[in-house]
Amino acid sequence: MELRHLRYFQVLAQTLNFTRAAELLHIAQPPLSRQIQQLEEELGVLLLERGRPLKLTDAGRFFHEHSSALLEQLTKVCDNTRRIGLGEKTWLGIGFAPSTLYGVLPELIRRLRNPEGMELELGLSEMTTLQQVQALKAGRIDVGFGRIRIDDPAIIQTVLTEDRLVAALPAGHPLLAGPISLRELAKEPFVLYPGNPRPSYADHVIALFESYGVSIHVAQWTNELQTAIGLVGAGIGVTLVPASVQLLHRDDIGFTPLLEDNATSPIILSRRVGDVSPGLSHCLQMIDELVPHT
Repeated sequence: MELRHLRYFQVLAQTLNFTRAAELLHIAQPPLSRQIQQLEEELGVLLLERGRPLKLTDAGRFFHEHSSALLEQLTKVCDNTRRIGLGEKTWLGIGFAPSTLYGVLPELIRRLRNPEGMELELGLSEMTTLQQVQALKAGRIDVGFGRIRIDDPAIIQTVLTEDRLVAALPAGHPLLAGPISLRELAKEPFVLYPGNPRPSYADHVIALFESYGVSIHVAQWTNELQTAIGLVGAGIGVTLVPASVQLLHRDDIGFTPLLEDNATSPIILSRRVGDVSPGLSHCLQMIDELVPHT
């Protein structure tokens, strides 16, 4: 299927007249008919009822609606690409681990979406720190927000904050009377995240327990913070989350603080060495305003 098939079909669906559609497309009617037939053959369904008047089939109406959205999005992408290439607009790709959305990142995104003196297009991608490093080196993003330290000469990492960790437990659990120690919590089955890729926040949690000479039993691995919290609420086990996650209000779980002062998880900004692009520079300036002493 080629792009022209979609564009030809859109004009025909709007006019429901081969002659008029051909005039608008500046082509002859027979080539237009062949292109529409090729599209129908590729899809394996009829898009038009060829009578008088010409009508769209149910499949044609569905295809018209959804291909319209695709073409509209493509037009926007092409327009932004052109403006970025001409220097009229700046694109900034941001990668983020889900748990960082409970910290400074939401306010940063709000400010970046309404920048002063700059037209900025944001691209947001959910990814682990390891995926962020790969995306930075490939040029798919410009800055990442994660929780794992990575040793890579092509990447600069800066710790923005250290989040206290708290235990998330099913509602009614006796340990909710806390505060509790890591040794005490290690006796409980754990829901740990993310399972892949590694290293990840899960390795940070495991290492924290091991620093106190204890190990945890992982009852369930999951790849998402929200899934882990849901499984805790279902009674599968307990987990450790950044204290900022307590902003979530759920009846099926509770949170309790930990006794250990070093039970923390950093929010780490990752970026390419030597990157001085306007979008990134503006982003770093916003971060300095939001997180003093960075």
